Amino acid sequence: MSSIFTKIISGEIPSYKVAETEDFLAFLDINPNAKGHTLCIPKKEVDKLFDLDEASYTKLLQFSRKVAIAIEKAIECKRVGMTVIGLEVPHAHVHLIPLNTMDNARFIEKVKLSPEEFEAIAKAINSYL
Repeated sequence: MSSIFTKIISGEIPSYKVAETEDFLAFLDINPNAKGHTLCIPKKEVDKLFDLDEASYTKLLQFSRKVAIAIEKAIECKRVGMTVIGLEVPHAHVHLIPLNTMDNARFIEKVKLSPEEFEAIAKAINSYL
């Protein structure tokens, strides 16, 4: 059964795309910890990050680095944090979270954004790629 991320990749489920290559996709988290919270995923459905082959793992981190640099330019924050957690989606993914306080990294408080705000944020980050 396809994961929700595979359905986002195929276009079955809409998303706010930030960046895309042949092998990877970055899109805004729809339940963000902070404005600009982005997920980077391989297009190949693999359950766990460390199950990726070494080349794909390295390329995902390189892709994530480029996106993180763009986020830091587009979103006012002290830094962009990266975390790999989550049991809810069986598809390897990296969270890139703009941080101003450690609360932004705790997955407790969420930011509410309108569709227009999501679109503007995705465009702003993409403009630095």
